Amino acid sequence: MKKFKFDFANINGSVPMIDFLESITVLERVLIYKHIEKLIEYKNNNFRLSDKFTKPLQDGIFELKVNLKNKTSRSLYFYEKNQMIIFTNGFVKKSGKTPQKEIEKAKNIMEEYTNEQCRTIL
Repeated sequence: MKKFKFDFANINGSVPMIDFLESITVLERVLIYKHIEKLIEYKNNNFRLSDKFTKPLQDGIFELKVNLKNKTSRSLYFYEKNQMIIFTNGFVKKSGKTPQKEIEKAKNIMEEYTNEQCRTIL
C-alpha cells in the first residue's frame, strides 16, 4: 500500500508555503511541521481527523490549523495523485474564518501546479 507524503507547490521557481514558513518564528515553524507529520500519520492509518485540526474549504482545497500563542496558523493544501498532499500557501490569523482571497490564492496555485505537472508528463 502506498503511503501519503507531502510536498510544497513550486510555481515557476516560487514556493509560497516556504515563503510563509520563513516569515514566522522557528518555534511556530516547528509546530506546523509537527502538525503536517500528524496529518500524514493520520492519513496513512486511515484515522478521521477533527475539524479543529483540518477541514475542507472549497474546490479541493483544505486547511491545516495550528494554534500558536494568541493566533492560528492556517496552511492550505490539496490532494494530488499518488497520495501526495501538496501545500500551497499559509498565513497567520488571530480569529475568524479563512479569508476568501487566501482560498483563491490556493486554488490558483493548485491550478498552476496541476498544469505544470501535465506539461511535464507531455
